[in-house]
This record gives sequence, structure tokens and C-alpha cells, in this order.
Amino acid sequence: MTHDSDGKASMTERKLNRGGGRPLWKQLQEELVRRLRAGEFDDVFPGELALVEDYQVSRHTVRQALSQLRADGLIVAERGRQPRVATAPEIRQPMGALYSLFSSVEASGLNQHSVVRALDLRADGVIASRLGLEASIPLVYLERVRFAGDEPLALDRVWLPAAVAESLLEADFSHTSLYAELAARTGLRLDHGREDIRAVNPTSAERALLHCPAGAAVFSINRLAHAQGRPLEWRHTVVRGDRFALAAEFSAHQGYRLTPATGSSLA
Repeated sequence: MTHDSDGKASMTERKLNRGGGRPLWKQLQEELVRRLRAGEFDDVFPGELALVEDYQVSRHTVRQALSQLRADGLIVAERGRQPRVATAPEIRQPMGALYSLFSSVEASGLNQHSVVRALDLRADGVIASRLGLEASIPLVYLERVRFAGDEPLALDRVWLPAAVAESLLEADFSHTSLYAELAARTGLRLDHGREDIRAVNPTSAERALLHCPAGAAVFSINRLAHAQGRPLEWRHTVVRGDRFALAAEFSAHQGYRLTPATGSSLA
């Protein structure tokens, strides 16, 4: 049972699955994220005792769930004060350099990891032509969902010529940088490139993978990067627009100036 703004009892019941083997705190955390994304807490976030009553769980269970929400930057909970919804965590990326999504996420204070959806050899005539290769040339393909905290941030797809990058098939990309692995295994480092960035509506599959809020747009980023005078990487990344921003600097004297990214050799 919960209470409305006038203090009157309502019959809303909130239940967790106590027989499925999944920790109650994790179920509660996921339920609170769902309600937060739906806008239920825009006015006020419930306190610990209210959550204990609503979900019929222990205070320890509630505190574990709230601790994860704090770690993910979704709520702010100061000692002695009721939790409140935080401004959505934003990963800010300077433009104009070969940047690191890996480094940008960790610089924001959120832990990053990836779920690898594909890592294999394949042929793709369209991508091969973008890399200046014959259509039948085998390519190393890596597809990952990139996480910032406990929430997805980006869907990342990368193609590289197998002739130089086949050793990457042995790498574990769940928590490592592609460019760091490329340098360690092949000695190659990207030295320049071009990106095209557009704001688009995600497909239904992308929206589901990235847990995009209803109506939120994404950044669609295509990158062609070179090393030692030849194209080496074609990358397509879809990034949640509510969690990611691009930044550049300008002044009256210098005009528009793109800002190099710190640690820009890793991605």
C-alpha cells in the first residue's frame, strides 16, 4: 500500500519476485530505474522507509538498490537527506581529435564495460570500398554495447582489414580499448581521420539495446580513421543523446577552435 500527496492510502501494490533466485535488491534497482525513466519521480523520489513499505523488503535491500542508483549517477543521496533524482549523467567529448569513448566514460566518474555481441571475420563489400579494399577482402568485425555505469551508452560497430588486425580476434573487449589492443598486437596507431555526426531517431532494435527513453534521439557517428597513410578503421557508433554531448571551444580572437581530447589515442 502507498500514499498519495494528501496522505491518503492507495491500493497500489509493488511486488518483487521472491522465488526466482534473483537478488531482491537488484530487482528493486531495476524497477526504480524503470519508474525513473517513465518520469514517476520527476517531482519527488521516495525515501527509504517509503520503499520498504511499498515493496515489503528490508531496509538493507533498499539501501543496496539505492547504492547502485547512486553509483550509476541516477540519484543523489546525501547523508541525512531524502534521495533526489540527479541530472542525467553526461559524457562530454571534445571534438577534433581521435578520442576515447573508453577514457571519456571513466573521466566522467562512471565505470565502463562492454557486452561483445560479435567478434569475427567477415566480408562486406560496402565497408571494404570505404577502406579502399576489394569487396571480397576479409575484415575483422567487432560489435559491442558500451556501458557507462549500469546503463547502456552506445552501440559500437568496427571493421578493420584482417590482413593487419586478425590478431584482435584473441582479445577480450569486455573491458579494454580497441586502439590499445591494436597498438599492442600490431604496433599500429591511428594518426588521423574524419567523422560525420548526425542526430537521428534510433531503430526499435537500437532503442531496446540502449534502453533509450521514449522520444530520445541518438547520435549516429561514422568514422574513417587512418594509420601510416592508409585507411585502417571504419566505425559506426550509435550513442544515446541523453547521456552524451560534443564540445568545442571558440573565442572572439581565435574563432572556432576544436579541442583535442585528453588520452585521445584510445577508444
